[in-house]
Amino acid sequence: MPLTPLDIHNKEFGRRLRGYDEDEVNEFLDQVIKDYESIIRENKELQNQVLALQEKLNHFANIEETLSKTIIVAQEAADEVKNNSKKEAQLILKEAEKNADRIINESLSKSRKVALEVEELKKQASIYRARFRTLVEAQLDLLSQDGWSSLEDSSRETAAYLDK
Repeated sequence: MPLTPLDIHNKEFGRRLRGYDEDEVNEFLDQVIKDYESIIRENKELQNQVLALQEKLNHFANIEETLSKTIIVAQEAADEVKNNSKKEAQLILKEAEKNADRIINESLSKSRKVALEVEELKKQASIYRARFRTLVEAQLDLLSQDGWSSLEDSSRETAAYLDK
């Protein structure tokens, strides 16, 4: 068990002949008591400082651990967002490719349909022209026939009859 200032103060030495000077010993003991009390006080203060610093160290260690965990969580979240963004981008790209293929297929289908319609219209125009040509030729043949002159004569006679 450690020595206390009170132990030093209460210490009694036996007396002998030719012993030490009692006043000197008491003065020395008083000085030892003061120094010893000072050292004990300083030791307690240092222990309190150590405890305070240990608490701060623990606090900062907790903060460091929390920050480390937070950084890990943030990194994981960033990685997840990045992966989700890549997946979403791939889905958007696939959807765009599907839409592009659909639009191209629809355009090709419409183009073929228009080409068929154009061919059909060309055929109909050719048939119409042939029929019209036939009709015009038939009309010209009719005009060049002799029947027109007799028709002209009868129409003059009818007009003369009506004038009367």
